[in-house]
Amino acid sequence: MNPHGINADPQHAVISLPPPDAAALAHSARLIDRIRAELDGRSGYIGFDRYMELALYEPGLGYYSAGARKFGQDGDFVTAPELSPLFSICLARQCRQILTGLPDGSILELGAGTGKMACDILLELQRCNALPARYLILETSADLKQRQQQLLQAEIPDYFTRIIWLERLPEQPLSGVILANEVMDALPVHRIVDRQGVLYELQVQWHGGDFAWLEVPAGPALSRQVQDIKRQLRYSWPEVYTTEINMTLAPWLAALSESLTQGVMLLIDYGYPRNEFYHPERTDGTLLCHYRHRVHADPFLYPGLQDITASVDFTAVATAAVKAGLDVTGYTNQMYFLLGCGLDTILADMGASGLRQQLELANQAKMLTLPGGMGERFKVIALSRGMAGGLAGFAIMDQRKHL
Repeated sequence: MNPHGINADPQHAVISLPPPDAAALAHSARLIDRIRAELDGRSGYIGFDRYMELALYEPGLGYYSAGARKFGQDGDFVTAPELSPLFSICLARQCRQILTGLPDGSILELGAGTGKMACDILLELQRCNALPARYLILETSADLKQRQQQLLQAEIPDYFTRIIWLERLPEQPLSGVILANEVMDALPVHRIVDRQGVLYELQVQWHGGDFAWLEVPAGPALSRQVQDIKRQLRYSWPEVYTTEINMTLAPWLAALSESLTQGVMLLIDYGYPRNEFYHPERTDGTLLCHYRHRVHADPFLYPGLQDITASVDFTAVATAAVKAGLDVTGYTNQMYFLLGCGLDTILADMGASGLRQQLELANQAKMLTLPGGMGERFKVIALSRGMAGGLAGFAIMDQRKHL
């Protein structure tokens, strides 16, 4: 069957989004040229997974590889650690419990953003006299690495020499904790459309002066994975169903597994168990883009200047973890995890200095835990090796049965 094109309209969203300045547009144009060069070298189209990889990670040009400010009020989105120190303090309490049983245990954080989470975790562990042997940060962005170093050197100078930056996973496996907050949602995904049981892959082409979708018959590996997913679902998909398949997740987790001799991985992200992720009412998938605190669904707008994400299939995470030799030791939403880590006690202790601070912290806690926001949408999964006993973050509610 010959491929047939479907024109995207990447300009429709520009009306409601603030335009970039000239320098940013020039940067985006350079990335567009780079992606077009790849298209020319591959018969005119590439998989969306490759487009997403280039748009986010191309050295010097991709969204996470270039120097534009991404996090916080001046960036494109706000993460939980940027929103409130309460998030990282709770996470530090969970790390402390794990490290207690691991002499000389270390922490490895994947993609540390501004360094705020690392800073707040280490300050809390320092306060508890429970600092890890080392704090490793895997960071591929030179700009973010510099910002992290400036913050951490200023805030915890006595510990700074034990913080190590990496550009790839450590050669020597570690015992301790591996942390990944909002990392999995930015792993490149395949995008597919199922038309009455006939499967197509949505690829990317250059058409009419813009990037556009192109439907091609799905290859054998992608088709097998989709069929495996469909067999596990409680529901049938409607006649036309578009969604994402993350084929990067399993090898990514396998590599992480090889980096951990003993300890726990705590992976935090927005997503669903499989039956919710691929619910028949979710007919256009979960793909979202973040640009200057606006959320939209056009991945072809301003390449290199916006984040591109897809929600996480946590059943796929659990399945891949077991295949990699890990135990799934906890799964819950962010609200229950933070409460399990002692959020109420932390709030009481931090609010002792006055009513104003108490009210501010209470508002932050609501944003982190409200069911209609981060509290329900974000999930926490614990994957462990060689660890006994339950984890505090999953003591109130463990939802592994839903995976």
